[in-house]
Parts: sequence; structure tokens; C-alpha cells
Amino acid sequence: MRGQVGRLTRLVGGRARGGRPKGVQPKVVALGGGHGLSASLAALRRITGDLTAVVTVADDGGSSGRLRDELGVLPPGDLRKALAALCGDDEWGRTWARVIQHRFAGRGDLNGHAVGNLLIVALWEQLGDPVAALEWVGRLLGAHGRVLPMSAVPLEIEATVRGHDPRSPQKVSTVRGQATVAATPGTVEEIRLLPQDPPAVPEAVAAVLEADWVVLGPGSWFTSVLPHLLVPELMAALTETKARKVLALNLAPQPGETEGFSPQRHLEVLAGHAPKLALDVVLADEAAVHDRESLATAAGRLSGAVELAPVACPSGAPRHDPELLAAAYDRIFRMHGRIGPWR
Repeated sequence: MRGQVGRLTRLVGGRARGGRPKGVQPKVVALGGGHGLSASLAALRRITGDLTAVVTVADDGGSSGRLRDELGVLPPGDLRKALAALCGDDEWGRTWARVIQHRFAGRGDLNGHAVGNLLIVALWEQLGDPVAALEWVGRLLGAHGRVLPMSAVPLEIEATVRGHDPRSPQKVSTVRGQATVAATPGTVEEIRLLPQDPPAVPEAVAAVLEADWVVLGPGSWFTSVLPHLLVPELMAALTETKARKVLALNLAPQPGETEGFSPQRHLEVLAGHAPKLALDVVLADEAAVHDRESLATAAGRLSGAVELAPVACPSGAPRHDPELLAAAYDRIFRMHGRIGPWR
């Protein structure tokens, strides 16, 4: 199947046909941040009860940036979004998801802060342990999975950008900060993390080593997806784990950060930042791929097979549909996973 292009079918009402026997579920770890990770988690919680999110901690904008600067804490925003995505579809889950995502308005100090950010930071200060605090929040929300930061220290993204100043399109500049890198009008050529060798959260490393499947993407390529591959202990775990790995590609290039990128260009950039990473499956929306042969070639260089599936919202909105994405993941786990019961 290496370098091959397949198509996921057997979708029934947007869900994968068949159900996984009770108690026989894959251990899945999803890496990412922001809205892309939220989309993945909203899909994955529908097909497994053993789900861990490992979230980037480099956000420096908005409420997260203010709390990070004022209190010296990990930026909580992407962690909050992941927790909201893991909330159930019952009244309890829907209510708490809305509450933690709620932002205060007005002219005072609370303006722009998200309720969930304040709750997470308060528990961090009370417990002195980010992992324990996130577990408490998860229990309160009834989250269908756990959320872990990828590092125990706040990180900064530094990028080499060509044409950051539109007046000098060929000039190469060094740009710092997640928000600045994400919005650059230039071409991002490389990213680095500061500090350069940040410590990984041990629980995140253990989760990757014990997983059946690791899911990477979708999401902002340079600021949410690639940073995980630059944490040495986490990258070592991704290399050593026996888990299968699936990379979910974005539906379209992101303005600024990946403007003009083809699906295969995303893979080439990933390989450049993590040459030792091998994939099993590259998942892409069938309508977003215009050159299947080139994508298959790029995936093959990462030892991966391409699977195409309809995963975009039928309404035409530029986001993943959780039911369709769940069906695609479920089918991939069945097609490319181990034969027989999961661990």
C-alpha cells in the first residue's frame, strides 16, 4: 500500500458501518493544537473511549498570551479548546463546552478572557501541577478523553521567513511568536522552538509509546502540527512507538502560514523538519487533492499510503465534519490496524 491512493467507502449516514465491540477499542493519541486538533478530537471521541490529546503550548496571543505574560503559566487556550472538543453531546457536555469557551466582553480586565482559560490557570495555581489540573477540569466536564500539554514549559516559535516584509519579497528574516508566524505575509521556510530542547511532559511520552494509533493534524502546519516534532523526547517516542501513525491533511492552505501550499508540499515540509518520522496513512479530503500521483509520491517518501475520503462539511464550510472524519478514522483503523482484538 505504500505510495498508493485508496478511497474510503462504506459510509452510512456519515458514520462508519458497524460498531466496535464494547471494551475492544484502540488507544489513540492525537497531537496538535487549535481548531484542527479540536476537529480531530470531536471525531475520535465518537469511535474510541481511550483517547489522549497532546497539545502545543506556544500560543502567545489573546487571552492565552496575556495570562502567559502576567502569570508565567503555560498558555491555556489550545488546552481549553481540546477539552471543549472532548465534551459529550448530552446536555451536560454541550453546556460545559459553551461555558468554558465563553469570552467576557466589556472594558475591564476580564475583557477577552475565556472562562476555561481562567479555570485552568486557577487549578494550576491551586494544585501546582498542570497535568493534575487538566485531569480535574476533564472530570468536571465529563470529557471523553484526557488532555496533556506537550511540554511543561511555555514555548516560543521562531521562524525563518522569506518576504516577511512585503516591500522586500526576497529578504530572509527571523520572526518570533506563534501569532506573528501564523499571520506572516511571507513564506515560512523553517521553524524552531525556544528553548531549543524543551522537556516533554512524561505522561505525553508514555501515551505515545503505549498507543495503538497516533494521529497528527489537521491544523496550522507550522504553529500547531510541526512543533510536536521538535520536542526531542516526543520525537524519540514517535520514532520508537509501535503505534500506527496517520496524518490528516488540511482541507485548504492557510492564509499567511501555508499560502499556496499543495497537499504534497505540506508533506515535504513535514519531512524536512522530521526526516526520521515514518507514517502509515495520509488522510486527505478527496475534493482537496488535484494531483493524486504527486501526493502518493510524497506520502511514499514517508512510508505512508494515501487514503481519500469525504471529510469536509457538506455545507461547504471550510472545516472538517466530525461525523465524516470519525467514519474516515474508523475505517483507517480497521483497514490498516492489527487483525483481531485491540490491546
